[in-house]
Amino acid sequence: MAAEVTELLAALRNGSMTLNDVADDFRARSWPRPAASSPISYLELAPRTQDVADPHLPDSFDDVDRAYQLGDITDEEYHVLAEAISESMRAEDLRSRTGGNPSV
Repeated sequence: MAAEVTELLAALRNGSMTLNDVADDFRARSWPRPAASSPISYLELAPRTQDVADPHLPDSFDDVDRAYQLGDITDEEYHVLAEAISESMRAEDLRSRTGGNPSV
């Protein structure tokens, strides 16, 4: 998808796109995921407890969450968009597990 998440949210907010249009675009795009790194020991875990917040991942669900926190999207819009993102991620996971063949 060419449009970034913030642009799609702005289009929703200004009425140039409907909620269904934005949700469809969200379903069609690939979503970045934070790097998962598990601490191996308590010595590695201790510094992480000092971190106040995870870093913002641009052009990701973080943008949707931020828009909701700021009141730029409603509860309903948030839930519809979060479900669209989940559908996209589940489909991507299925494709990666099956090599693109969902019948495997």
